[in-house]
Amino acid sequence: MELSDANLQTLTEYLKKTLDPDPAIRRPAEKFLESVEGSQNYPLLLLTLLEKSQENVIKVCASVTFKNYIKRNWRIVEDEPNKICESDRIAIKANIVPLMLSSPEQIQKQLSDAISIIGREDFPQKWPDLLTEMVNRFQSGDFHVINGVLRTAHSLFKRYRHEFKSNELWTEIKLVLDAFALPLTNLFKATIELCSTHANDASALKVLFSSLILIAKLFYSLNFQDLPEFFEDNMETWMTNFHSLLTLDNKLLQTDDEEEAGLLELLKSQICDNAALYAQKYDEEFQPYLPRFVTAIWNLLVTTGQEVKYDLLVSNAIQFLASVCERPHYKHLFEDQNTLTSICEKVIVPNMEFRAADEEAFEDNSEEYIRRDLEGSDIDTRRRAACDLVRGLCKFFEGPVTGIFSGYVNSMLQEYAKNPSVNWKHKDAAIYLVTSLASKAQTQKHGITQANELVNLTEFFVNHIQPDLKSATVNEFPVLKADGIKYIMIFRNQVPKEQLLVSIPLLINHLQAESIVVHTYAAHALERLFTMRGTNNATLITAAEMAPFVEVLLTNLFKALTLPGSSENEYIMKAIMRSFSLLQESIIPYIPSVITQLTQKLLAVSK
Repeated sequence: MELSDANLQTLTEYLKKTLDPDPAIRRPAEKFLESVEGSQNYPLLLLTLLEKSQENVIKVCASVTFKNYIKRNWRIVEDEPNKICESDRIAIKANIVPLMLSSPEQIQKQLSDAISIIGREDFPQKWPDLLTEMVNRFQSGDFHVINGVLRTAHSLFKRYRHEFKSNELWTEIKLVLDAFALPLTNLFKATIELCSTHANDASALKVLFSSLILIAKLFYSLNFQDLPEFFEDNMETWMTNFHSLLTLDNKLLQTDDEEEAGLLELLKSQICDNAALYAQKYDEEFQPYLPRFVTAIWNLLVTTGQEVKYDLLVSNAIQFLASVCERPHYKHLFEDQNTLTSICEKVIVPNMEFRAADEEAFEDNSEEYIRRDLEGSDIDTRRRAACDLVRGLCKFFEGPVTGIFSGYVNSMLQEYAKNPSVNWKHKDAAIYLVTSLASKAQTQKHGITQANELVNLTEFFVNHIQPDLKSATVNEFPVLKADGIKYIMIFRNQVPKEQLLVSIPLLINHLQAESIVVHTYAAHALERLFTMRGTNNATLITAAEMAPFVEVLLTNLFKALTLPGSSENEYIMKAIMRSFSLLQESIIPYIPSVITQLTQKLLAVSK
């Protein structure tokens, strides 16, 4: 394909057609683009369109098409033909950075992604001048350009956070540091000064704070593998400025949105991450700065509200405290009983509360709630962070912390008892506290494998968990029911077998609950109990012990698949499979009905 006006026109028409809602027009256009993408100059035609087209929609479409083309074709696979000819590769690398920096933000993001895909394959060996080209742009003074460079650098360097150590990686990081660390530090200082100069200009501050967030992320990536000599020598500059940004509060940067984190929150939460990285990995060098960060982050936690937009900030701030309190030579910071009480009262307990947003997720977005709560994807939630902090504190102060929290648990349960229908959230927090306090080590397969000796798990189970599950109505207090079922699941190795046997009919009963979370948890708990092993590696719960419940178990499991929102519930299906495996010949009388229901389900799914 030649770089001609006629080809640009053809390409424009086909790109337009790929946006057509009518598949009869859209699909042939997509097929045409696929058929020509192996031609020489095709990527350069896309870049030319992106630069010269008068229609914004074509520019955006060309940028997305180009990025996807690079994603599919740039990597050279051994023994396979090279999908992009060498002259096109050279031309792309020569033109893409200036083009990206002069494009509007929407297109800049697409091209920045394309650069990082190319960089992953070619940088530094086959693209040695990329860094120099990027760093030179810091001098431009134009923050649209600077942010483009920072965004690209971030997508290029963030892989350092999870790459395995190797000589090749060290060589690359050293090359990056030699070229990038000093200009980045100078840019950081200059940006902070500009923030003071433009302290009353909201639109300028937004651009400057976007830069600071990217600079803070780059700091994290460049410091992740090891402490570079340059950053050790310049720690005073970075840490003093990070500290002052943590304590900064500018009304112009505050947002009215309760859900979406603003620039100030995003910057502060990244700084908490950076401080936690240094506290964990480079504690000796970071020691002089640590006390002031602990104070600043503590004040941040005590003064930040319960709105959802602060969740990432609060969970990162708590994670910082958790990483600090686990280190032996910081333990003197937490030894005082008043400090421990204060942390428990002002940080842990408030962040374990079940908020309106959690209630909304429980009722309206149950799949996401289950994913976070059961499968541990709650890594950024306040509750998870507070739970990690409890575990961290228990490492050195198990006795005092257990004592302080026992008082809280008792007062929460007393509040609940006064008026259950109004104060049920107090009991939810109490159960969560007991769970955090008692769990020392946990695996998906076995639940809790190591528990806090100072917490009587069976007594709590009999007095506070069973009564909820024994109540006549399965749909009352669904959150507490889910908490109770989860307690059985987590502490199945600590609660005696006779109590587990008492729980089985209660769990079977809760398969009928209307709440998706409750009947899913009940199915999952049964599935976990049926996999437990006793002596001689036989199942802990035997088919004979299950005999009285076979009919109601199978009926309720299949009925649960007909409940709204659970027609394809994998937890229920797993529980059915596990029940068959445990019950063996006990299910023979029910096979005709079971086969019919399974066949119907398979037919429905395969449609």
